[in-house]
Amino acid sequence: MSNKVKFGSKIGLIAATVGSAVGLGNVWRFPAETQANGGAVFLIIYIACVFLLGIPVMTAEFSLGRGGNSDATGAFRNVTPDRKGWWAVGALAILASYLILSFYMVVSGWTLEYLFQSLTGNLYASDTAISTAAGDEALFSSKMASYITGTYRPLVMTFIMIAANLFVLLRGVQKGIEKMSNIMMPVLFLLLLIFCGVSLTLPKAYEGVEFFLKPDFSAVTPSTVVNALGQAFFSLSLAMGILVTYASYYPADTKLTRTAVTVSLLDLGTAILMGLIIFPAVMTFGLSEHNLAGSALVFITLPEIFAQMGGTMFWSSLFFLLLSVAAFTSTISLAEVSVAFMECRFGMSRKRAVVTVVLPLFVLSSICSLSVGPWSDFTIFGKTIFDFLDMVATNIMLPIGGILLCIYMGWVAPRSFFKNELTNNGTLTSHVFGLVAFIVKWVAPLLIALILVWQFI
Repeated sequence: MSNKVKFGSKIGLIAATVGSAVGLGNVWRFPAETQANGGAVFLIIYIACVFLLGIPVMTAEFSLGRGGNSDATGAFRNVTPDRKGWWAVGALAILASYLILSFYMVVSGWTLEYLFQSLTGNLYASDTAISTAAGDEALFSSKMASYITGTYRPLVMTFIMIAANLFVLLRGVQKGIEKMSNIMMPVLFLLLLIFCGVSLTLPKAYEGVEFFLKPDFSAVTPSTVVNALGQAFFSLSLAMGILVTYASYYPADTKLTRTAVTVSLLDLGTAILMGLIIFPAVMTFGLSEHNLAGSALVFITLPEIFAQMGGTMFWSSLFFLLLSVAAFTSTISLAEVSVAFMECRFGMSRKRAVVTVVLPLFVLSSICSLSVGPWSDFTIFGKTIFDFLDMVATNIMLPIGGILLCIYMGWVAPRSFFKNELTNNGTLTSHVFGLVAFIVKWVAPLLIALILVWQFI
């Protein structure tokens, strides 16, 4: 079955694709990675990786998706019908994206919980079990444990996010995904700009900006380079099947190179804005830098900052609204990969495909949620189910899929196919095609392999 539906406008196309890339990787992971890898020097290397790795690989995925005009497996079949086994690369991407979706939905539920607790003021209410003032690290550590590791509350919020995904996906590509993206992405960027403006007026904003933008090249290590590569790879949603799937909804006249540059720049801009928000605030309020790592950044450090600002509930609610929007657009795009697969491979109606994909999440995401709390003693290779799925999907399956995708587009797919897609069958200039093809064929597979190997050294 060929996927005939298309995005209705260029703005909607960009908004949906940016929404698929911009998520917790930019809002959450990027500041933590920057702090842990030397600040500004990490940012410089990260920007280089976006242009060197991200944009060329993104154009390759766009070309495969629009030219293949199907789901993440069918695109390979349509482009090279004589090469039977390559559809498995798409299958790997679909499986990885679905595993990520199962625990990402839980994290989305956490952001919704914090939004609710911020709106009600409960997040900043004193806790009788802890004799400390609001704003103290111990208080918010206790709150985090209560909101995230409980039995019922995290499940309720996760189910609400799953139901919201179900609603949008059932409305289809144009009325659901595109319309949602047209509303939510401007809201997200507006919130980022508001927070950035506030953060840059804080007393020690200059110190934070200096850490973020003034490089110390003596801090560069091999880990800095590999982590920057990994951040660029994951923040752009490469090799998840998302970009291939969304590109199959692109009209024939879409300029793929320009779209890839636009999406990458907006994704990069989100990360930079988050840095300009986080580091001035951390420097101003003198919070411990170790709390920039992992979930502590969002659920402990930032509430500490808001507690010391005027209008605590307002700013806290606004931020967790931003975070919920970023998480929601990402879960929608992850789910759409599997929905498109069900429609194209099994001829399902949109409604049946969505229900088939989303309903199992009520069980899978429940298991992931409970593994963080009551079932945390059950481990696989020393990791909770949540952490194990995260490791397998993001640290192993995605890099392998990325390497195979680059090999396919660089060595297997006809060179004329790649060139025709990037130039819209010769109607656009092809000055950059040779460079893009060289990077996809030689550079990107080696860099992604470096990410994969480094994780296990």
